[in-house]
Amino acid sequence: MRVTEIRQVAIYGKGGIGKSTTTQNLTAGLTELGKQVMVVGCDPKADSTRLLLGGLSQKTVLDTIRDLSEKVALEEIMKIGFGGTRCVESGGPEPGVGCAGRGIITSIGLLERLGAYTEDLDYVFYDVLGDVVCGGFAMPIREGKAKEIYIVASGEMMALYAANNIAKGIQRYATKGGVRLGGIICNSRMVDREEELLRAFAAEMGTQLIYFVPRDNIVQHAEIHRKTVIEYRNDSGQAQEYRNLAQKIEENKLFVIPKPMSQDRLEAILGEFGLMDDLKDQYQI
Repeated sequence: MRVTEIRQVAIYGKGGIGKSTTTQNLTAGLTELGKQVMVVGCDPKADSTRLLLGGLSQKTVLDTIRDLSEKVALEEIMKIGFGGTRCVESGGPEPGVGCAGRGIITSIGLLERLGAYTEDLDYVFYDVLGDVVCGGFAMPIREGKAKEIYIVASGEMMALYAANNIAKGIQRYATKGGVRLGGIICNSRMVDREEELLRAFAAEMGTQLIYFVPRDNIVQHAEIHRKTVIEYRNDSGQAQEYRNLAQKIEENKLFVIPKPMSQDRLEAILGEFGLMDDLKDQYQI
C-alpha cells in the first residue's frame, strides 16, 4: 500500500530558457536516486522527452488518437527511456486549428483512464510550453494535477519578467488547486552577478533559489548526441550538478504561495543589478 502521494511537478519558464533540457537532466538524476518517474511533455513541439529516449521522435497522444479508430493502449503513447523513465508527449492540434493547450487536457485525462499513474511512481513531471499560464497550458495547476511548481529562469531580464508573470498565475490558482511554488532553478547564462540577482529575486517573491545550474558546453554536446549529460558523460562535473539539483528537489520542504512583484518593484530590482541600464544602452533610451 502506498504511504506517500505521487509528487506531481510542473516546470515553467520563458521559452528558450532550457526548461526541457533541465527537466530531462533532473529526471536522469532522480532515476539514479532510485526514483520512478514519468515525464509528460506539454509542448506541441514534442521535444520534452527526446534526450531520455535517445532522440526518438515519439508519436504524440493527439496524433495517436487521430490515427487510431479503436481504443488506444497505454504502450502506444508511453515509451520507456533512460533509467526507466516513462515518457509521454501530449502534442498539439494541426497547425492553425484549435487550441494547443487541449493536448494537455486530453493527455492527462487519457493517462488517468489508462492507469498510467501507478502506485510505484514517485514523480510525474509536466514540462509546460514557455511562460504561458492561461487556458489549456495552465491545466496542470488549474485543475490541481500538479501541486509543485518550479520556475526555470536566468539572470536575463526577460526570463525574470516571465518568472514574475508565472508567479501571478500560481498565486491565482493556489487556493482552488492547492498548488505551491517550490522555488526558482537558475539555468545560468553567465550574466554578471547572476546568482546574487536570482537569490534577491526569489527572496522578494517569498521563495528560494533552489539550485544554480552553471553553464557548461557539455550540455550542448550531450544534446547533439541525443542524451542527458548523466548518460553522455556520467563522471563530468555537470552531471554532478544535475544530481545535486535532483537531491535538492527530493529534499525540498519549502512550498509557498508566491508574492509576485509589481512592475515598478521588479524594475527596481533589475535596476539594482544594472539590467535596466543595459536595456537603455541597447535601445539608446
